[in-house]
Amino acid sequence: LYSIDVKKISNVEPSVDEGRKTMQYMAAVFATFGAMAAGTVLAWTSPILPELQSTNSTLPVTPDEGSWIGALVAVGAIAGALPAGYLAERFGRKLVIISLSAPFLLSWLIILFASSVGLLYLARLVAGLATGASCVVIPMYIGEIAEKSIRGSLGSLFQLMLTVGILYTYVFGAACDYMWLAILSAVIPVALLVTFWKMPESPAYLIKKYMTDEARTSLQFFRGPQYNVANELQDLENDLTKSTQEEVSFKDLISDLGTRKALIISLGLMIFQQLSGVNAVIFYTVKIFEAAGSTLDPNVATIIVGVVQIIFTFVAGAIVDRAGRRILLLTSASVMCLCLAILGFYFHLKNKGDDVSNIGIIPLICVNVFIVVFSLGFGPIPWMMTGELFAANVKGTASSIAVCTNWTLVFIVTFSFEKLLEVLHEHFTFWLFAFICGIATAFVFFVVPETKGKSLTEIQEMLKGGNDKRRNSVV
Repeated sequence: LYSIDVKKISNVEPSVDEGRKTMQYMAAVFATFGAMAAGTVLAWTSPILPELQSTNSTLPVTPDEGSWIGALVAVGAIAGALPAGYLAERFGRKLVIISLSAPFLLSWLIILFASSVGLLYLARLVAGLATGASCVVIPMYIGEIAEKSIRGSLGSLFQLMLTVGILYTYVFGAACDYMWLAILSAVIPVALLVTFWKMPESPAYLIKKYMTDEARTSLQFFRGPQYNVANELQDLENDLTKSTQEEVSFKDLISDLGTRKALIISLGLMIFQQLSGVNAVIFYTVKIFEAAGSTLDPNVATIIVGVVQIIFTFVAGAIVDRAGRRILLLTSASVMCLCLAILGFYFHLKNKGDDVSNIGIIPLICVNVFIVVFSLGFGPIPWMMTGELFAANVKGTASSIAVCTNWTLVFIVTFSFEKLLEVLHEHFTFWLFAFICGIATAFVFFVVPETKGKSLTEIQEMLKGGNDKRRNSVV
């Protein structure tokens, strides 16, 4: 289906200015099997740790060891994200994405045959390396192959497939044992390898390597045989003429106005994504369901949350190129702030000993609304914008920094959350996250520009002060 004869393409007279979208969506879906693989890695501890910590476990795990089994993915992700940008610039986005299938698959094989906790640690570290690298390279690739009219939709596929991977693990984890879940999880990186290897390299990368003919062929593949690639190809060449350097240092990142703004925006969105309280809400989902009088099995409760995330991440992808990034981020942050404030008030009353049985439905509504608006905004859009904000010469390095920041916060939040609950209790913890979401709302309003409908060239001009000067002056 997607092995197009490029010689036939070159013999067709291009005549349209809007490309076909099929191949762009196909390549993005195939690439985001890497995101789905990352989702299975993240969710694996949820169904498996209780099994490993049970009295009849064949591989006994203590609570402290269980914490490290969960947290080592974040450690590996930090280590994997650091070189991923450089590797993508050195060897190409396509080769790095294909290569991710190896560590993902290796981690599941180690888990399948593990006879000690140490081997589980190793498996999770290896899986983390692949997860961190995928968070850098896959959004980069998608941002470079997508037309501006659908770049938001394609960019949201990363978060969508991540949540699909999480739900995949929740569903099969509820039905399968340790061995079969590892086998079924190993299927995903195999699917990445089998499907993605036929996809072309990013045209932006090929132009950067002075492979103009290959870039033209790649662009024609993604846009269709009737699309006139000349103008888009010229824009890519102009961008790289302005920005190409052999090496990019941290000083280069902060000395250039456009890159500095892009870095502030990307880092800010990543920070607020992880400090939004999403992990706290998911952690307390089962308790909140119980408080509402629900008798749902905890596995069913987590599956419901997973389904809600998938549905509304899909909705975000469908509307982001029409509604815009800013309005979805503003709605997401402000409504999350409100939901967290209400949850904090609920736990404040509950901890005081007040009768909250007649308002148990309120926190249940808050959790579902929170998950909905997170999935519409702060779930997918930080990944999406990281893939579209940076100029070609700094994209690899800057994306690695943004993703490392994200995973560092994942590690910190994972290890500090229980301590936070001990010190602040539930109500002040939720109020703290509500306060952070309030700051996130202000950050989006004053700092984050609208990139809807803009080409990568136009985004760079805007960041350098070409238009929207009121908002550009903030950073």
